[in-house]
Amino acid sequence: MKKFFGVFLVAICCLAMATPAQAQLLKWGLKGGVNMAKIDWSGGYEGNKDNSTGFFIGPMAEFTIPVIGLGIDGALMYSQRGEDDWKQQGVEIPVNLKYTIGLGSMLGVYVAAGPDFFFNFKDTKWEGLDTKATQVGLNIGAGVKLIQHLQIGVNYQIPLGDSFSFEEAGKAIGDGKTKTWQISLAYLF
Repeated sequence: MKKFFGVFLVAICCLAMATPAQAQLLKWGLKGGVNMAKIDWSGGYEGNKDNSTGFFIGPMAEFTIPVIGLGIDGALMYSQRGEDDWKQQGVEIPVNLKYTIGLGSMLGVYVAAGPDFFFNFKDTKWEGLDTKATQVGLNIGAGVKLIQHLQIGVNYQIPLGDSFSFEEAGKAIGDGKTKTWQISLAYLF
């Protein structure tokens, strides 16, 4: 993971230095925040229905066409989500199409949507519980941009597949999907 993180940062820096005339179009920075996750179980298993918290942090990049306000952003983040013993830890890669409405040079409002890829690297030790190593979801979010560098956002991740499968004595009890609300803060250079 350290190699991947290092290569990602070097690629972003090279891109930023290679296009000085378009530096205003490409920005990079750091994003972090809080995950509030809930596992929805199907089948006969009820499980814990309460929200649990985790966090996420990592580098991000944003490419925006200034006059139109349309752009794309992506991040490579360490993320914790899930509940108690079923808490997932891994690498999250959200890629969003973002539309920003500028309200002057100091304030903007944006909406964003796109795919989210999650690679789980925590091995859950429960018998009969199968944790999915790779998960794909859909992001929907909105937020504000302040003083050209700061972004505050709210995001909801809808899983497109199961996060967990739970079996007991060969009989499926239920599948779980981790649905997550995120509150984020990003600083772009």
